[in-house]
Amino acid sequence: MLLENKNCIVYGAGGGLASGICRTFAREGANLFLVGRRREPLEAVAADCPGAEVAVLDALDERAVEQHARDVAERAGSLDVSFNLVSRGDVQGVPLLDIPAEDLMRPVVNGLTATFNTARAAARIMAAQGSGTILSLTSGSAKGAHPGMGGTGPADAAMETFLRYLAAETGRQGVRVLGIYTAGVRGSLTRERLREVSDVAFDPDEVDRMLSGMAMLGRTPRIEDVAGTAAFLASDRASGITANIVNVTCGLFSTP
Repeated sequence: MLLENKNCIVYGAGGGLASGICRTFAREGANLFLVGRRREPLEAVAADCPGAEVAVLDALDERAVEQHARDVAERAGSLDVSFNLVSRGDVQGVPLLDIPAEDLMRPVVNGLTATFNTARAAARIMAAQGSGTILSLTSGSAKGAHPGMGGTGPADAAMETFLRYLAAETGRQGVRVLGIYTAGVRGSLTRERLREVSDVAFDPDEVDRMLSGMAMLGRTPRIEDVAGTAAFLASDRASGITANIVNVTCGLFSTP
């Protein structure tokens, strides 16, 4: 198993994509510590992940994140993987000429703050123990210029830049820092999820068909595609990889 006996904190673990990642991590032998703002979805995921622990806290709360990470490391003996999957409050479908500054900045501030809080808390522990992997997820919107994406691209860019700098500062202490690009993941796009980012009533099947037509592989990524990649990156088999963002978009865009 790729993650046998690895202690992993997953932030935002109650979401659709996150729940699939957690289940894959559990099958690969990870000891899971699930974090989110609402207990009910976390408990639902934990029911499918034997031995998983649940903690209700906000990743924007610096002290709570730091204390929880230290507590996990002390009780479990180490912290091996930290994965940030926290939602940011993105607003899409509004032209930049019309979007309020608050809606533009919310994902930037929330995304960078949650990434900083969770990654720094983990990096402090991992640097002291001499090993560990920090993962985060963005949409890859910083790689291009797509109309109507609001603050999503700037938020992705801020998070990705921070992760590269953290990788540079902590690599000699055994800490690997990585990201994953993905978008339009089949099985995670519900009407409710789409309504969270846009007032337009998008149909998930229509969105999937549109994105599939744009992708080089002729389809959108599946939850298992993203989860399997994440499990590999978190494992010792990827021990030579850091300061990179792996593209799991089925070719919605290319990366050098």
